[in-house]
Amino acid sequence: MSTVWEFLTRTQGRNRLSWTDWVAYAYLLLGFLIIFLPVLWLGINSVKTAFQIEKQDLSLLPGDYERVARATVNGPDGREIFIISDLPDWVLNWRSLSASEQADIDVEAFLTAYSGREYYALRSHLDQVPEAARALIAQKNLPDWLNRYNSLTDDARKAFDLEGALQGLAPDEVRLIKEYLGVSPFDPNRLVTQVLVTAPNPETGEAMEWAIPDINPQAEFLPGRAVDGSIEGVVRLPVETVTASRKFRPAWGNYLDPLRGKAYGVNVNFATCITNSVLVTIIATIITLLINSMAGFALSKYRFRGQVLFLTIILTTLMVPATITLVGVFKAINATGLSGSIWGVIIPGAATPAGVFLLRQYMLTIPDELMEAARMDSASEWKVYWRIVLPLALPAIAALGILSIIWRWNDLIIPMVAISTTKEAYTIQLCLLEFRGEHISQEHYRLAMTVVSLIPTTLVFVFLQRYITTGIANSGMK
Repeated sequence: MSTVWEFLTRTQGRNRLSWTDWVAYAYLLLGFLIIFLPVLWLGINSVKTAFQIEKQDLSLLPGDYERVARATVNGPDGREIFIISDLPDWVLNWRSLSASEQADIDVEAFLTAYSGREYYALRSHLDQVPEAARALIAQKNLPDWLNRYNSLTDDARKAFDLEGALQGLAPDEVRLIKEYLGVSPFDPNRLVTQVLVTAPNPETGEAMEWAIPDINPQAEFLPGRAVDGSIEGVVRLPVETVTASRKFRPAWGNYLDPLRGKAYGVNVNFATCITNSVLVTIIATIITLLINSMAGFALSKYRFRGQVLFLTIILTTLMVPATITLVGVFKAINATGLSGSIWGVIIPGAATPAGVFLLRQYMLTIPDELMEAARMDSASEWKVYWRIVLPLALPAIAALGILSIIWRWNDLIIPMVAISTTKEAYTIQLCLLEFRGEHISQEHYRLAMTVVSLIPTTLVFVFLQRYITTGIANSGMK
C-alpha cells in the first residue's frame, strides 16, 4: 500500500503539484474510470433481481420496493380486482423459481390459510388448478374427455354435454373443473406484483397504503388501488405525495443457481461449462507453447530454403480476420470427426502466427555459440531445444502462455463452430448465450455468470502482467 501511495503522490521534484502534475493525475483518473466503471456497473447489476433487470431499474444499488399482489378473479359475479398483502417472497416470485425449488415448497399447506377469492387467485397463481382438477376427475370417475376439453374446437365441444357431466358436484368442485377448462365465466385468474406505497387520500388527506404498478418519477400522477379495499377502483395519486420503502437485497441466487444447475429456463450447467473451459484452456495452451516454440526455434536458429517464404506466410496470416477462415475451419473440423468434441476447439488454434513471431524474435537474441557448444558435446537437436533454448526463452514463453490463456478462455468463434450442437461440451462463452432464448430472457443470470467468467483472466493478467511486458519488450515486438 505504501508503494501505491508513493506512486500517487509523486511530483516533478518540487514540494507542490504543478499544472503538469494535475494534468497527469487527471489523465490517470480518467483512464481508471473508463476501465473501472463498466466493470463496477456489471458487478452491481449482477446481484440485482430479475424484476429489476426486466424493468430496467436504473437505481445504483440492488434491491426492491416492498410489494403486494394485485389479484384478478373471474366468476359468476363478474371480475373482481383486489389486493392481497403480506404474502411471502416465494409467492410473489413464483414464476422465477426453478422446478426443484417449487417442488420443495408445501403449497397445499400454505393455501389452507386462505379462502374465498384470495384462495382462488392464489390457487391459480401457484399452478394448483390442473393437478387438483385431474385428481378430482379421477376421484369422481368423471368422463376422460374432460382432460382434453379445452384443446377441442368449438364445433367438437358441442358433441359433449359439459353441464351434464358436472351434475352432482359441489359448487366449488364445479368451479375447479371450469377453471381448469377455461370455460366462461371462469376465465383464468391472474396475480401480479405491485409496489406498496404510502400516500394521502386525494379526497380526505388521510395517509393510506396503495398498490401501484411501478414507480415513475417522470409521471405527474400514479394509478393506485387501496390495499385495504376501502376505496373501489383506481385512484390518481400525485407523484410528489407518494412514499415507497426500498430494501437493499442482493440477489445472490444469480450466482448460485447457474453454478448448481438450477437456473430457471436454462438447460445448461454452468459448473460443467467452467470445467470444459479450464480443460480447453490448459490443454490448448500447452500445445500452443510446444508447437509455437518449435516453430520459433526452427525459424530463428536454422537456415534452409524457403525460410523467408515460410516466415512471410506466417506473418501474412496475421492480417487475415478470423471470420474469413471460419468456413474452412468448420469443414476441417467436420472432415476430421472433431465436431461435438472439445478437441475440435483445442486443435484448430494450436499454432498462432503471433506466438510464432514472438518466440522467433526472442530466440534470435539467444547466442548461437551456446548451441554450438552443446552440439560439440554430442547433444542432439532435441536436447539443444529442450535443455538450452527453451529455458532461456522462458520470459517470452511465459508471456505467450498468459496471452494464450486469455485467448482460449474468451474464445467464442471456434466453440460455436465446433461444439454448438453438443451442450455437454459447451465452454463458458457458449453457456452465456444460453441465458437468452426465444421466449425467455434471464439477463440476471447472464450478468452474474459474465462476472464469474471474468475472474480467471483478470487474476492471470493482474498477477502475471510483468511477464507479458518483459517477454514482449525483449522479443522486439512493437
